[in-house]
Amino acid sequence: MVNRDALQGLKVLELGQLIAGPFAGKTLADFGADVIKIEPAEGGDPLRKWRLLREGTSVWWEVQSRNKRSVALDLKTPEGQQAVRALAEQADVLIENFKPGTLEGWGLGWEALHALNPKLIMLRISGFGQTGPYRGKPGFGVLGEAMGGLRHLTAEPGRVPVRVGVSIGDTLAALHGVIGVLTALRHREVNGGEGQMIDVALYESVFNVMESLLPEYDAFGAVRGAAGSALPGIAPSNAYRCAGDAYVLVAGNGDSIFRRLMNAIGRDDLGQDPGLARNDGRVARVAEIDAAIQAWTQQRPIDEVITTLEAAGVPVGRIYTVADIVADPQYRAREMLVPTADAEGRPLLVPGIVPKLAATPGRLHSPAPRLGQHTEAVLGAVAAGRGWPARAAANDES
Repeated sequence: MVNRDALQGLKVLELGQLIAGPFAGKTLADFGADVIKIEPAEGGDPLRKWRLLREGTSVWWEVQSRNKRSVALDLKTPEGQQAVRALAEQADVLIENFKPGTLEGWGLGWEALHALNPKLIMLRISGFGQTGPYRGKPGFGVLGEAMGGLRHLTAEPGRVPVRVGVSIGDTLAALHGVIGVLTALRHREVNGGEGQMIDVALYESVFNVMESLLPEYDAFGAVRGAAGSALPGIAPSNAYRCAGDAYVLVAGNGDSIFRRLMNAIGRDDLGQDPGLARNDGRVARVAEIDAAIQAWTQQRPIDEVITTLEAAGVPVGRIYTVADIVADPQYRAREMLVPTADAEGRPLLVPGIVPKLAATPGRLHSPAPRLGQHTEAVLGAVAAGRGWPARAAANDES
């Protein structure tokens, strides 16, 4: 029988707070890693008070810290630092997203912990990385998005660049961090290697997904600018107004898809035009193509547009709000809307787990912990010399 938890037995010590470090910890915990989260005793992770609160605690916290245990410590004290050393000596992975140099100031830097536990893998997420002239600057996700090149593109032409809407820079850094952790674990297991430090910078994580931004500049001197809802250099792909002021997204940029799209809107003259058979030709005449699609969509309600284009095999869809997400059967079928309960037993709908593994899928082991819920059990085991405490015993601590 295959064990359901792919990362069962993996011991993770999370020292970070807010978004990037804890999102990496959440992702590992979703697949069975035992994550002990260290929080300041006074107030805990600030995320506990971010955005909408239910009886004093953020519902975001319930997602970000599910499957974790909470230990309240003051890392500025010798006692707190010694407790971290004792846990790090037993850990497989340590996650932190403090400003570079902070852990070194507490005697908990890479060199010190590596000497204590040569097998330890240390994920360090920061705004600008552990090296370079900017290493000491404070860096949040919004700065990483700006410096990484994303913010310059997220606007309508000639208007102020806007935020994506979620903390995408932090999340991209977290996911790059998880890739690094799994790669380092593979190296340690298969190649007999020791642990290693993983240095993830927010701005580099954003820059890494910027597609052809750099080579286009180097080869052509092209500085890509804001393009609103369109995909620059890829045509047609845009948002089009329908009757009733709704917007529909249409991606007709595949060669055969473009011909089917033009047929569906009654513009075979464009669909069969040899000059529009390939993307480069369509890009040169994108304004003409967009105008043809817009002329067709604006005369029809969005449901008719979607039904017609789906029947033609054209990728098409509406812009979802969270209410649309909750009502959508695809989300339900894929178990992406999970009914659960918080530590107080109050029901809450939370996002499901991604990616979907066939043999060892992720799951929700436990709700997000109360501040310091597991301090006594965890530190008691460490003080007694029993090492990393079993998760099942500590989860019941109140």
